[in-house]
Amino acid sequence: MRVFIAYYRVSTQKQGKSGLGLEAQRETVQQYVAGVGGKVLREFTEIESGKHDDRPQLALALAACRVHSAVLCIAKLDRLSRNLLFIAQMMESGAEFIACDMPAANKFTLHIMAAVAQQERELISARTKAALAAAKRRGVVLGGDHGATLSRTQQRNGNAASARIRTQAAQQRRADLLPVIEELRAAGCETLASIADALNSRGITTARGSQWTPTAVMRVVQ
Repeated sequence: MRVFIAYYRVSTQKQGKSGLGLEAQRETVQQYVAGVGGKVLREFTEIESGKHDDRPQLALALAACRVHSAVLCIAKLDRLSRNLLFIAQMMESGAEFIACDMPAANKFTLHIMAAVAQQERELISARTKAALAAAKRRGVVLGGDHGATLSRTQQRNGNAASARIRTQAAQQRRADLLPVIEELRAAGCETLASIADALNSRGITTARGSQWTPTAVMRVVQ
């Protein structure tokens, strides 16, 4: 069964309180998910103009998608398309999303935007190479010995950079999991073993894709 995280957005507090627009979005999402035989695990509602960059509920929704390996589901593409921050967040999070009014406009849309950016990078690279070739023809000495092996300092810097990336990934995973663990504690899971059992029952795995143990939970909360 595919699992989904629902994200709704309304523009004003009045719409949020009255349910104007919100109920229609919820009904659209529920109908789509039911039609594909899926399940909505959680819902997040943003009360914010589409022109603004601050989307805390979207960030929480994306975190929930990462934790549950779920698909972000929105009622209409225009709930997000006015804000390029969404595209940036989606690309960074790696989360998949579905717009119920345009189901095919998930990764395909992102790929189009990524292709445009890639083309621009390639054009810049081509222009740079052409400029360097022209300089070389003029007799300008370029660069150093590109065939030389890495120095010890370069190796240390590379290893340190790799370690930083692994640390950042671990910190992101911990940040995503801590709210879930707090929810479980509030629901009565008071021991590490009970939290591990609850995470496993929800289908949430460790960063390595393994089942949770009390020791693994302790590493996260510490």
